[in-house]
This record gives sequence, C-alpha cells and structure tokens, in this order.
Amino acid sequence: MQNSQNVIGVDIGGTFTDLVGYVNEELVIAKTLTTPANPALGVAKAIELSSVPLSELHEFLHGSTIAINTVLEKKGAKTALLTTVGFRDIYEIGRGNRPEAFDLNFTRPKPLIPRNHRFEVNERLNAKGEVLMALESADILALGERLMAQGIESVAICFLHAYANPAHELLAGQLLRQAHPDLFVTLSHEILREFREYERTSTTVLNAYVGPRVKNYLNHLSADLKAMGYEGHTHIMRSNGGSMSLTHACREPVSMMESGPVAGMIAAGHVAQILGFKEAIGFDMGGTTAKATLIIDGIPAIDEGYYIGGYASGQPMQLPVVSIVEVGSGGGSIAWRDRTGGLHVGPTSASADPGPVCYGRGGLEPTVTDANVILGRLNPARFLGGGMDLDVAAAKSALKASIADPLGLSIEESALGVIKIADTAMSLAVRAVSVRKGVDPRDAAMIAFGGGGPVHAAALCKEINIPTLIVPKMPGNFSALGMLLAPWRHDFVRTVINVLGKIDPASVTLASEDLVASAKLKLQEDDLPFDQAVLEFAANLRYRGQEHSIPVPLKNLLDLCNHSEEVRHAFNTLHDQRYGHAATGEIIEIVNMRLTVTVPRDDVLAQQYLGAAWVSEGDNTVQTRDVIFEDAQQAVKAQIFWRPSLPAGFTLEGPAVIEEPNSTTVIFPGDKVLVSPQGHLIVDVLLNAYSE
Repeated sequence: MQNSQNVIGVDIGGTFTDLVGYVNEELVIAKTLTTPANPALGVAKAIELSSVPLSELHEFLHGSTIAINTVLEKKGAKTALLTTVGFRDIYEIGRGNRPEAFDLNFTRPKPLIPRNHRFEVNERLNAKGEVLMALESADILALGERLMAQGIESVAICFLHAYANPAHELLAGQLLRQAHPDLFVTLSHEILREFREYERTSTTVLNAYVGPRVKNYLNHLSADLKAMGYEGHTHIMRSNGGSMSLTHACREPVSMMESGPVAGMIAAGHVAQILGFKEAIGFDMGGTTAKATLIIDGIPAIDEGYYIGGYASGQPMQLPVVSIVEVGSGGGSIAWRDRTGGLHVGPTSASADPGPVCYGRGGLEPTVTDANVILGRLNPARFLGGGMDLDVAAAKSALKASIADPLGLSIEESALGVIKIADTAMSLAVRAVSVRKGVDPRDAAMIAFGGGGPVHAAALCKEINIPTLIVPKMPGNFSALGMLLAPWRHDFVRTVINVLGKIDPASVTLASEDLVASAKLKLQEDDLPFDQAVLEFAANLRYRGQEHSIPVPLKNLLDLCNHSEEVRHAFNTLHDQRYGHAATGEIIEIVNMRLTVTVPRDDVLAQQYLGAAWVSEGDNTVQTRDVIFEDAQQAVKAQIFWRPSLPAGFTLEGPAVIEEPNSTTVIFPGDKVLVSPQGHLIVDVLLNAYSE
C-alpha cells in the first residue's frame, strides 16, 4: 500500500464518532457525538476537533454502520430482482431449516424485495456454464423501461449458474447501465462467484438494496473532504478486516456491512500478539451494541457468511467477514418494563440524538449509561475528559419514574439491575465466540475496548470465568486506531466441484489463473502493484454427503490433485476441532477454490504505538469515590486513578476506577491491575472459588 505519512481513521458509531491519526508523526485523537441525520457532519466535527490540516493528509480511512443500519431499519432503495425464468421465488423460499424450533412466533426472513418487483428473464445456463437458452437483448431493454416506470432505483441481477459463466449477467448489466445511467445495477458474479442460489441471491440483493444510499453518503463525504482541502486517497474498511478504495466501496457496499467493528478486532489481535496471548476474546461495547470476536494467534476468526439481523430471521450475506457476535446492549440501550412488569434492557437505543438522559440533550428514557453514572462507576465531571458534564440528578429522576417506583425498588437497586441485565446479554455474545466454538474461556484473555467495554468487562470476566482482562491503550478510540492497521484486502472465490485427489491438475490451474487474473484487475483499478501483493490460496472441503464445507489453507495448489495427504490431514484436523469428530475414511470433496489478496501497509506508526514503551504524564493524585459494585445497599469507597499518569510496572488492587479521556475501567474488589511496559492494563480477575 502506498506510504501514507499523514493518515487518519474515522469510525462512525451509533453514539460517538471517533478519530485517530498520525500527522507529521504526531498522534491525533478526537471524539464527538455522531449526527444520525447526516453522519458526515460528525466526521467534519471530529476533524475540526483534531485540528488536522486536511491539505497535508495522504490517506483517509473510514468505517461506518450506514450499510448495516440501512438493512436493519429497512430504509434501502426501491429495488428489483432479475433472475432466470422459474426462479424468482428462490429468494423468498430460502432454506427449509427452522433455527428456533420451539418458538411459536418464529417467522422466516422477510425479503427486502416484494414479489411484484422480482422479474423472470428468459435465459438459462447449465452448471458447467454452457448456454441452454440465449438471453435476448430486447427482453432486457423492455424490462428496463418497465422498471423505470415503476420508480425502481436499484436492480439486482442474479441468473442461475452465473458463477460458472457470467456472460448473460454481463450483457444484461451492460444494457441497463447504458440505457439508464442513474440505475444502480448489481451483478451477482461481481459480488460473489460461488454456488448456493439463495445465499448468492440474498447477497446480491443486499448490495443493491443499500447501494444508492451508501454511494450517495460516500460521494457526499468525499465532496465535503475535498471542499475542506483534502486531495489524498480515501479507503473504506471492509467486513473482512481489510480496506478497499472508495470506488470499490461505492460499487460493493455490501462488503462494508461491519466495517466499523472489525477494525477494533484487528487492533485487538495486535495487542494479543504483543502481550503473548494465543487465545483472546475481543470485546467492544459502544453506545448502541456490544460485539465479541474470537482471536487466535493474533488473527480474528473469519466466517464465510453472515446474517444481517441474526441467524434466525436475518438476511444471509455470503461473503468473508470477521466473525462478530453482536447484541443490542450498549451505553445508550434503554431500560424498560414489559406488560407484566419485567425489566429489560435494549435493543432500542437512545443513540446520539437525544442520547442518555444524563447527557442533557432531551433524552427521557433511562439507559445503561445513566445506570453507570448513578452507581458511581462514571465520573460526571470527567466524562470525555471533562468535555461533557453529566446530569446525575436527571438520570436518577428518569430511572425512578420509569423503573424504580413501578417495581418498588430503590434507585440504586434499579440501576444495578439494569447493569446486571445488560451484562448477562453481553455474556451471551462472549460465550458464542468461545464456548460454542470449542474454546475454554479460562484459557483466554478478554481484550476490552470501546467507550463502555472497560466499564463492564471485569463483570463479564467473572460471569464467564475469564481470568485475564486487558484494557489496551486508547480504548475509547480503538476501532478508529484499528483502521490504521488494516491492509488493502480482497477475497475471490470460484466454485469447483470435484473429489480431493482426483481433480485434474488442468482444472486447478485454470481456476487459479482465473482467480489471479481477477486479483490483478482489482489491484490495477486501485493503482496497487501486483508485486507487493500477498496471495493466499485455500479450498473449501467437505465429506461427501455433507452440505457445508470448511476452508483449508493450501501451500501448493496441486496438492488438491494426487498428492493430497497433507490437505486431507489438515481438513480432518479442522473438522475435529469444529465438530468434535473426523471421518478419516470418508471421501473428501472440493467445493470452492479461494484466493485472499492483501497489500500490507507501509506506514507502521499505529502498530509501533501499540508496542511502544509507555511514558506516563499528568497528575497522579489518587482520589476516592463511593461506587456500587455488587450490593446496591452498600457503596464501597473506591480509589480513582487517572490512567495517563500511571507508569509502566504500576500495580493496584480493587476496588478502583481508572479514568482516562475517552473511557473508564471499573476494577472490582480483589482484582489486581498491572500496567504493562507498553501501557496496556492487565487485570488479574478474582474469580469465584467454585469456578476456578
């Protein structure tokens, strides 16, 4: 990747917009409230607060939740689907599984495109890509006029077996793009060259559905940056942990569904490597949601698919994505009572506008942040480094009216109840990326970041029996920092159905050459040299008769042919790790061939920052404050430390609260803290005797 001496990363979250960068080798940081109506305003405000001269910047990295929020809020474009005659209902039929078998109110995923906007086209290929029924240009042109008459803004084209031969999709796309330049056109093979008709259709539809809104946002952001004097390169975080150009992001916005959260997990992986933790769990709690990811050997786990809105009834997206489990528990999550009086927290959030009650911006419903302020875990005078005063009285009044009085509880009991419910919900996400994947939490460390992560992390560690908690430097802006570590990355796939050890070497070579050619084209589009790219091949394998496959890294592509014992052993090992057994005598099938292309970053200042020796600064005066930990009736006198002033090697024992400009770390009684040589907090969590 080009050498970017002056670079900033900006992450737009549900409540705050964070900025981290290096300008003239100096670290710059800013944090401001997100502006939901126009997120670009929050970006501009963060840049203003950082005092960064945009004219001196070489690179602008950006992550945003706009794509995924567009899907979750159902605010996408008016979209049509064009598919092969006889297959327009594939998208609605989906899969026959029932994830929640005992839920009487279970509903299947609802299509983003209604049936009257799904159109059949007379064309047909077979699974080998051979033409059985030719596509007529006149049919596409006539259909284009019909779409315009219906006010369609975006169209997804997904023809049967286009992964094997995209000729018909190319022709249809060319005709529509020429005849209707303002129509956002998505071709399935440009997004995903892989079989599985339902998932490929859904992924294509997702791209088309969010495309116009995301493209409009990115173009406006680019124009705003240019108006402020920026002339450098703009890169967007991808869900796979890499970055892509602005051009690619406008064309493939589905790739940035989780663009903000994954950056923090990339940075967490670097911290795990620096501190020598083989297994770690990245935990990010922001204002709207909390997320968790399993990290092995410093690398966040990657899934080949994802469900926008949850597995049970969400929209499947068949693209590589950092394996994140997300729950609707954040600092802004609203506490509420159901009709029977039961107490709940989230998933509805107060967001940034109006925000928690204590922000004093018009919020009326109590949130997790309000509860933390009431319990003394957050300092009303030091929030955002003193940049925002919190109204404790307003928070108490709101909680009293909405929760405490109706339930016959004290304000403190209600606040602690809200926190415990939120912690329980977040612990489920952590369990999902550890216990459910065969990793014992007792052997892992939790790396907590985000504005709220360090506030709740120690309690989660106790809940799940994680013995070590790490709070990295700059946790409140950690995801923005992670963007400065992300390489350019693109993933390519080709479906190749065959038997391991029996596939023709010519078929392997042909598929690999096709993958490499596609990679070269993407690199060329972004002005990146091919000789700097790192190519990693893999194959999706499965036992014959299985539905799903496992990706297995390949050292030599021809190992798929006659010399396949090493690949066979690797697959059996991975299958045993994932499912607890391996059928070593079964025939193994090849399903897909994959290529991951990355271009490492030349600028390593952010990476050096995470491993650099810590230099403390500022007033190290220790204060005290009453904080409620476990007993709502008994506040504990806790020591209050200012993190920037704590030197490397410093130790302390809870109860304590460690405050810093953009986050707060809560240390329970008996927990022990060590400041690492790099300035990261390493907490030895006191677990219950029965859990050890």
